[in-house]
Amino acid sequence: MSELFSKEWGQAYKDEWNGDEEITSTLNKAGFNSIVAFGLYDEDAPRFVMTIEGGFVTSIDDQPEDVIEWDIRATQENWLSLVAKPPGLMKLGIAYTSRKIRFKKGDYATMVKDPSLAGAFVKSFGLMSKIT
Repeated sequence: MSELFSKEWGQAYKDEWNGDEEITSTLNKAGFNSIVAFGLYDEDAPRFVMTIEGGFVTSIDDQPEDVIEWDIRATQENWLSLVAKPPGLMKLGIAYTSRKIRFKKGDYATMVKDPSLAGAFVKSFGLMSKIT
C-alpha cells in the first residue's frame, strides 16, 4: 500500500487509470484533455498532478499552478475516507456541499452537469481505492 499521492502511488494510479477502458474511452470520446491536481487544504502546492490527454494519463509530474485546470483539495482524513469507501455522485455532492472536498480550481457544478465528466470523476475514486 502506497502513501496517498506519493510518487509510487501516482505511478500505480496512472497505470490503473490507463488500464481502465471505461474511464479512458468515455473521456476520449468527450475529447477530455486537462491537468488535474489533488492535494490538502492547508498546503499551497498540490501533492499530485496528472496530465490527461484524450482520456489517458500521459504524465504525473509537477506542473506550474497557472496551467492546472482542476485542483481538488481535502483534508488527509477526508481523502482517506473517500478512498476507503469510494463515493457515488450523491456522496460526492454531499462532500462538496459540506466542504469536505473543495475545488481550488475547476467548477464542480459544470463537471456534474456533464455525464461523461461526472462519471469519470466518480470512477476516479474507485481507481484510487484499488491502490491505497
